[in-house]
Amino acid sequence: MKNLKVIFHIDDKERWGMVLSNVKNLLAEVNEDQVDIEVLANGKAVEKYSETTSKSDDNNLMKKLAKRQVKFVACNNSLNGLNLKKDEIYEFITIVSAGVLELTIKQNEGYAYIKP
Repeated sequence: MKNLKVIFHIDDKERWGMVLSNVKNLLAEVNEDQVDIEVLANGKAVEKYSETTSKSDDNNLMKKLAKRQVKFVACNNSLNGLNLKKDEIYEFITIVSAGVLELTIKQNEGYAYIKP
């Protein structure tokens, strides 16, 4: 069992740099085998998960972090609201029905909540 559990929440697409920096900083301090990290995007922030609308260094960093056991999650309600289709989303992204439910579940499981 991992000692630390944290969920980073982002709903503002302008904050991606800060969120990814926070994740990198956490991984610099602890081994990835010691921590469960999830990044949940909802609202306009889910646009960063789209292969058709977002290609940047941030997306490359997300792919690298996903290989280090960081879980990236998208709210399906937000995807629908922005007319983004599941087949447009990067393959390493997990889609959940509702971001608010995912946050509630994770907090009930003892995840620390961080919203940079």
